[in-house]
Amino acid sequence: MPTFRFTELFVASTTRQPLVGWQYEYLPWPAKVTVLLRSTTAGNVVVITSGSETITEESPVQAGGTIGVTPSPLNTPADSWIGAAGDRLKISIREIIAGTPTVDGVIEVEPLI
Repeated sequence: MPTFRFTELFVASTTRQPLVGWQYEYLPWPAKVTVLLRSTTAGNVVVITSGSETITEESPVQAGGTIGVTPSPLNTPADSWIGAAGDRLKISIREIIAGTPTVDGVIEVEPLI
């Protein structure tokens, strides 16, 4: 199962798209996709899309994380959906309070074929 872990350090009012350039940014097959995100502050919002579908409208990223610690399903709410073959997975994280938070995340892509 392909997995992508990332840590993004933000400066005031920036946007990051951590999946750009990832081998599975475009799904080669139908898959169950699960995303876990956690920020060190309450100053980030996220939009998640899969193909033409918006999975998560602009919503706060859970705060309380520790820099470099991968979020786990035990204490981080997951965004999960079924993506179609060819869908572009896009996670767009924006910093909104002029701070310097860090966002840690993991995305798991489980093929359905």
